[in-house]
Amino acid sequence: MTLNQSISLGNVEEFILVIRGHKVILDSELARLYNVETKVLNQAVKRNLARFPIDFMFQLTREEFEILRSQNVTSSQWGGRRTPPYAFTEQGIAMLSGVLNSDRAIQVNIAIMRVFVKMRRMIVSNKELSEKLSELEKRYDKQFTMVFQAIRELMAQPKKDLKTIGFINDKKNDRG
Repeated sequence: MTLNQSISLGNVEEFILVIRGHKVILDSELARLYNVETKVLNQAVKRNLARFPIDFMFQLTREEFEILRSQNVTSSQWGGRRTPPYAFTEQGIAMLSGVLNSDRAIQVNIAIMRVFVKMRRMIVSNKELSEKLSELEKRYDKQFTMVFQAIRELMAQPKKDLKTIGFINDKKNDRG
């Protein structure tokens, strides 16, 4: 697998979380993308801590980490981790390219920046579309209300299907 094949926009998008109102990627996911161990990434950051103010990188609290861990069915992703992960904002990820100076780090950063730009464009586009729809609603009478409602539902973010885990028995208890 070549470098460009292994770093697709889809791969990067799945790692982006919203924590404390910021779109972030956790250190373990970044390490996986950069193809380094998490501790290597964190050591490089700690050696250059002045480059990472609180709005570039922050460490999750124990409570945030437990919530995050409980939302993911398997915690093996974080293994025997003793400390909560670091979360990197877009600016922190950009700063990582200077700390992790490799061809892979450069390519990963380019891919990540493209995803953040794509997300921003989608948000702006959706907001503009919503405003235009509101203007149209004001101009047209009630007969189009259902049409506008249908359009708004199509614009809404899709709800993630929650996968049920376990066995569902449709029959009543047979032990009588």
